[in-house]
Amino acid sequence: MKKLAAECKSADYAGTLVAHKCDLTNEEEILSMFSAIKSQYQGVDVCINNAGLAHPEPLLSGKTDLWRNMINVNVIAMSICTREAYQSMKMRNVDDGHIININSMSGHRVIPSSATHFYAATKFAVTALTEGLRQELREAQTHIRATSVSPGLVETEFAFRLYNNDPEKAAATYENLECLKAEDLASAVVYILSAPSHVQIGDIQMRPTEQRT
Repeated sequence: MKKLAAECKSADYAGTLVAHKCDLTNEEEILSMFSAIKSQYQGVDVCINNAGLAHPEPLLSGKTDLWRNMINVNVIAMSICTREAYQSMKMRNVDDGHIININSMSGHRVIPSSATHFYAATKFAVTALTEGLRQELREAQTHIRATSVSPGLVETEFAFRLYNNDPEKAAATYENLECLKAEDLASAVVYILSAPSHVQIGDIQMRPTEQRT
């Protein structure tokens, strides 16, 4: 992250990337991060919850601590960041902020792969939480919007972490079709943020054209 921040600083960018170490399984570190943002930049106008992970732990034989790790990162940490971002916006009377949850197609269907069944459950939770957030924001009579982005297969380090004991299987995940790129998701986020204030985009589902499920 520091290397990327340096690249952004030397390039022709209008903004600045600030790296801040935060263990999302530790609420104290999350709150410390938001406190640092408040001190340096007054607060948060846009929150993109992008962190997520999977462990290949089946429902019938999986390890409890790794199930819990997926819940803590994919669901609890996202919820804490969402709460803190909203409170930051509310405190500063920001009425046009945006909270974007990077979800997954696994939040909309379950594929026949035992390695990802528990992961899919956490992403179904993201789908429900994003809609619940939209409803609560309406009840709060704010124009802050909530959106979910649900990609299919994206060429990242995700598969290599999922199958960390089988790098050949991880590599094969990305070789059978032309995958989405991180830039494709970034374009979706830009589209969401550029939508007129009266437009609520609930969820963008995007797959590689060749992906079947």
